[in-house]
Amino acid sequence: MAGASGLIPPEFIAAAEAAADLAGGIIRPLFRSALLVEAKGDASPVTEADRAAERALRAYLTERFPQHGIMGEEYGTERGDAEYLWVLDPIDGTRAFLTGRPLFGTLIGLLHHGQPVLGLIDQPVTRERWVGVAGQATRFHSPLGGGNRGGIAACRPCPSLATAELSCTSPEIFDAAGAARFERVRQAARRVTWGGDCYAYGLIALGLVDVVVEGTLKPWDWAALVPVIEGAGGRMTDWQGCTLTLESQGEVIAVGDPALLPEIVSRLG
Repeated sequence: MAGASGLIPPEFIAAAEAAADLAGGIIRPLFRSALLVEAKGDASPVTEADRAAERALRAYLTERFPQHGIMGEEYGTERGDAEYLWVLDPIDGTRAFLTGRPLFGTLIGLLHHGQPVLGLIDQPVTRERWVGVAGQATRFHSPLGGGNRGGIAACRPCPSLATAELSCTSPEIFDAAGAARFERVRQAARRVTWGGDCYAYGLIALGLVDVVVEGTLKPWDWAALVPVIEGAGGRMTDWQGCTLTLESQGEVIAVGDPALLPEIVSRLG
């Protein structure tokens, strides 16, 4: 990914941050408020915050970069064959949002010819933000503290799964076969913590979690995460250890220490 760093003009990064500010201004007033909730086809909840934030993100990015494509969870894909494709999830972790837990985030990713080259995780309530750019160190900002000197995020060494903190959003994301494969990883890890959605990936980048293993992720769930994790020294792949692409099946591994990857892939096999 390092070779792609020259493809990211500063105005792209500034636009991603401005877009996150815009979405945060819509989401914050609705947090822990009465919301109109519907059920989507996959039974995950959708709120007015999801849709309003994505509309704002799409309008802003289209105005700034009319030649770029946009893919979003709520409103589909426009100009999907463009050289640059913005990939948006206005509220990753809608259930956390609905139940008043600040473990959700806004995800803004940018693909160049299908390769993740820019990613942003923004937690609009705690005002924490991770910014990953291909070939650069991941930046982290938080009024709560954390991160290394100068606002740089860094994963921690953890070469053994036996000492690793494992995280996963929910056991319900796996089918029976996937659950059995995940269980082999869980049994070998130090412990597992459930919940977190994109926030858990941010914690990998801060050296507080070592592994996330999940299934059924869509491109808008992982596209922004890859530059954040890899810019902090970690790796993100599918369950076979292969690079994630728009054709991937949604089975994802994220590790803070790349030395963990072969053991996890073996146990998932």
